[in-house]
Amino acid sequence: MIKDLSDFDCNKLGEIGQKKLLVDVDVAANSLNDWLEQNSTHVKRLFRENGALLIRGLPMSGSKKLSRVLVSLFGEELLEYNYGSTPRTKLRGKIYTSTEYHSTETIPLHNENSYSNIWAMNIAFYCAQPASSGGATPIADSRQVYNSVPPEIRDEFEQRKLMYVRNYGTIDLPWTEVFKTEDRQQVEAYCNNNNIEFEWLGKSNLRTRQVCNAISTHPETMEKVWFNQAHLFHISSLNKTNRENLLKAYKMDDLPRNVYYGDGGEIKCESLDLIRKAYQDNMIIFDWQKEDLLLLDNMLFAHGRLPYAGSRRVLVGMAKSHTQENQMDN
Repeated sequence: MIKDLSDFDCNKLGEIGQKKLLVDVDVAANSLNDWLEQNSTHVKRLFRENGALLIRGLPMSGSKKLSRVLVSLFGEELLEYNYGSTPRTKLRGKIYTSTEYHSTETIPLHNENSYSNIWAMNIAFYCAQPASSGGATPIADSRQVYNSVPPEIRDEFEQRKLMYVRNYGTIDLPWTEVFKTEDRQQVEAYCNNNNIEFEWLGKSNLRTRQVCNAISTHPETMEKVWFNQAHLFHISSLNKTNRENLLKAYKMDDLPRNVYYGDGGEIKCESLDLIRKAYQDNMIIFDWQKEDLLLLDNMLFAHGRLPYAGSRRVLVGMAKSHTQENQMDN
């Protein structure tokens, strides 16, 4: 059964896409396979047309079942979470927990892996257990964010690109976890294959630099999207206390993570504040219900997380690998 979002009290979720659709299914667990067989083609069409789709009422007993559902809806095998930047746990069927940051922390809106030259086109979030309060996964249309960023900032970011600098082995994720290996040669091979500069520092630390586009073109809609994590990687994203403590403990080059223009130039904090405002102005918030499944085109929609209280369990799966080399010149 397909219902228009206007029938539901979902705050601003009705602003997703042009057709404002939610799929309300209310399926019994033992009928899930039948529902998929009858409706997956229709759901895939709605998802492709809108770039975001909330399916409400899909009972799934575990990560393995979720994996099979996502393969059916995306029409692709799921991807490993490679070259990650946040802690999470891998479950069965290439399903992962959502980012395991403390419940009091806000995760800014971002497109998954947009700090890299390879990313998943499709990402899904399944709410196995909503928090007792808070814990929404806000989203924002990356096309609208692009249009909301002042043109002079857009032009500078587009022309100069971005360089992400990461230091592993300090307080951030260790390189063994990010690259899923303890073999330095495998790390070097991955970096060489993905245009990542690397530098070994002592026996256990690693520094990487990668230059990526700040603005991309969606391969199907041919629309420009704001697709980077400058506002999240930059030292200014931290609160004042954490920022000051890090700057006391580390030189700028040694910070766990930071971002510069692609030519190494400093990015003005004023520019980043306006970018954060663009995300804020376009943020769409809805309250999770148990058994909600949110499908996002990872280039068309950014996502984040709001603080919460109580137990919360949201699972994540990704599909359809895409690389920066496939992008048109912006």
